[in-house]
Amino acid sequence: MLESNASPAHPGWSAVRSALVADVLRSNGGLQVRLLLRGESMLPTLWPGDVVAIESCSIDDARPGEIVLALRDDRFVLHRLIAPGTAKGFLLRGDSMPDLDPLFPPEALVGRLVRRNSFLGRTRFATNWCGMAWSRAWGMLFCHWSFARSVALRLHGRKSSERKFRNPELGADLSSSKLGVS
Repeated sequence: MLESNASPAHPGWSAVRSALVADVLRSNGGLQVRLLLRGESMLPTLWPGDVVAIESCSIDDARPGEIVLALRDDRFVLHRLIAPGTAKGFLLRGDSMPDLDPLFPPEALVGRLVRRNSFLGRTRFATNWCGMAWSRAWGMLFCHWSFARSVALRLHGRKSSERKFRNPELGADLSSSKLGVS
């Protein structure tokens, strides 16, 4: 979800930014938008601090297993598509979340994940059922065992900070980003 970091003087600013990004993605077929992740719901596939590239797609183009970006209550949700789109909507779930998200209406889909930049480097995503099964298994471990989640986040934080130190371009990219997704 888009993390609100708007000042109290501008409480609607985060909602305006979310709506603007969603409109840009929906109206431009080949455009990609980069977002900074803040949440932990997609561990171990995506980590806080990763910068992801999202490209526009329709609900008809999205396939189960892909990681998609949806808009709910003026906040972004970047989760895995579980059930394909129907007239009633579609279902998402974070890899380290115990339950499915509530049903999203078809118009809530904004785009799909195509790439991430993290301490491991640039990664392209493909629909690979074996990889998704492992990610879900590790995600369930992180979901139900907070000690494992805490250790993984600490280790990731160290590696991530080392990467930022070695790669000033990535660090500048992270600090200049105004949008965050969880």
